[in-house]
Amino acid sequence: MTRLVTATIAVAGIAALIALDASATPPNPYKAPPLLALGSGTAPSGGFCGALPDPAGK
Repeated sequence: MTRLVTATIAVAGIAALIALDASATPPNPYKAPPLLALGSGTAPSGGFCGALPDPAGK
């Protein structure tokens, strides 16, 4: 009985968090980043560890 109650509370809590998140900001698939950006042509931005330093020191 204890596991059933705990599992029910956990699932209800996760469902409540998902509902609160979805109601605060409705999902917009047109503004979402691509799931996999392999070969998408999107340039990296921000701190990119694989970027080589600029030899001109700019």
